[in-house]
Amino acid sequence: MPKTTRLAPSRRAVLAGGLAGAALAGFGFPSIVRAADKSLKVGVYGGYFKDSFDQHIFPEFTKATGIAIESVAEPTGEAWLVQLEQAARAKQAPADVSMISQTSMLKGASVELWAPLNEAKIPGAKNVHAHLQNRYADGRLMGVGAVAWYITLVSNTEVFPEAPTSWAEFWDPKHKDQLGLLALVSNSFLLEVTSTTFFDGTAILDTEDGILKVMDKIAELKPNVKLWYRDEAQFEQALKSGEIPMGQYYHDVTGLAAADGHPVRSTFPKEGGITDSGSWAVSKASEKLDLAEVFIEYMCQPAIQAQLSRKVGTAPTIDRKLTDLTDAEFAAVSSDIPPIVPRYDLYQEKADWLSQKWTELIVG
Repeated sequence: MPKTTRLAPSRRAVLAGGLAGAALAGFGFPSIVRAADKSLKVGVYGGYFKDSFDQHIFPEFTKATGIAIESVAEPTGEAWLVQLEQAARAKQAPADVSMISQTSMLKGASVELWAPLNEAKIPGAKNVHAHLQNRYADGRLMGVGAVAWYITLVSNTEVFPEAPTSWAEFWDPKHKDQLGLLALVSNSFLLEVTSTTFFDGTAILDTEDGILKVMDKIAELKPNVKLWYRDEAQFEQALKSGEIPMGQYYHDVTGLAAADGHPVRSTFPKEGGITDSGSWAVSKASEKLDLAEVFIEYMCQPAIQAQLSRKVGTAPTIDRKLTDLTDAEFAAVSSDIPPIVPRYDLYQEKADWLSQKWTELIVG
């Protein structure tokens, strides 16, 4: 999940692109929802992210539909999931629709927190990438991909004039004390990177023995890691200065730093960048499911997905061919190389065991 530190305020000035209202001129909504007293509470990640939605996305939705949006800043991590669960028990909804991390989607599903969505009312959902159509075990749709972003292999161009091409570069002994990697098993996704790079995919992570084999391979990185970071700004600064000239970081933020003249680059390795994402989901306690479905359908529209890429810096959750993004606009937020998709199921089912082994074998 993006943190408020992740999305630099300068993005407001950097990202260009016209408003989506004109593109949606022919986009018809049922007249029933155009009454002025219709409103929705929408939870989005706080800070710059929420500011961007408030400025560029929600006003256009209200213009198109007549539904007023009250945006709610969600806390990071699972605090919002806990709030939604507790409120739902009291038959209350702090937000009708929320942007929910993939791990929280699974945890919420285990207690049937999410209202099943009527796919006939959200035809645009079929264009959303299959791994971002969240479903209950019986196939009911419970969430639809809202935004996606990438973690890639980043490097300082003064220290490394040639871009690396594979995640395997991290393991080269010549990179002793040169890497900055995310500190947690659940946000670095190094299990998936390592299994994809060295073990033909993430199926090896189906068993604890397999996970331990992959962790042994990750442990080989330890001499090369200068910083296991939790503070993204700290690593970003060290990457720019060349103090820590290689590592994993957010593709979009690195691109902005490069555009500002810093000697940094983001590379999608041949094995793929790591995609992470949030989905729109509706609390079962909300009494506004019909309006929430109008909102989710609107957010699936190609014009809005393109607008999110331009104004919020997120990767589209639909096929790029459906959007009008230029090659340069798409490259700023995404890649055509198939992504490494996190095994969110593991972080739900084995969270404590994974954290314990990660500390024991890797970062402890």
